[in-house]
Amino acid sequence: MQDVGKLRLDKWLWAARFFKTRSLAKSAIEGGKVHCGGERCKASREIRVGDQLQIRQGFDQRSVEVLQLSDQRRGAPEAQLLYRESEESIAAREAAAAQRKAQGAGGLISDGRPSKKQRRQIFRFRDERNTPSAD
Repeated sequence: MQDVGKLRLDKWLWAARFFKTRSLAKSAIEGGKVHCGGERCKASREIRVGDQLQIRQGFDQRSVEVLQLSDQRRGAPEAQLLYRESEESIAAREAAAAQRKAQGAGGLISDGRPSKKQRRQIFRFRDERNTPSAD
């Protein structure tokens, strides 16, 4: 690990393997999915050891503390040494994942494309909902 005094946030997120490319990291930062110290930040923000980051990826929200700085992307075991995720964050992520798993795939059960009969039923159902009722 190369010890750097200060480093751009997007480069560190890429090196820590939160995002596959720096441009994805930059897009996430600009989209408000990464907060540093509880505030929105820019991709060019210089982070330091000890900074607290909140990173939202898909359904997951992570709270991490920066332990080391590195501007080189390495393997996952080395990348995990760059940060420490809080216990509350881990517990919340696991609870949310268990809840999503318990709900299933949102009740979507499909054998593929609907048949002609099923399509007609879908169209009828839509038409019945969109026509105003005569009260």
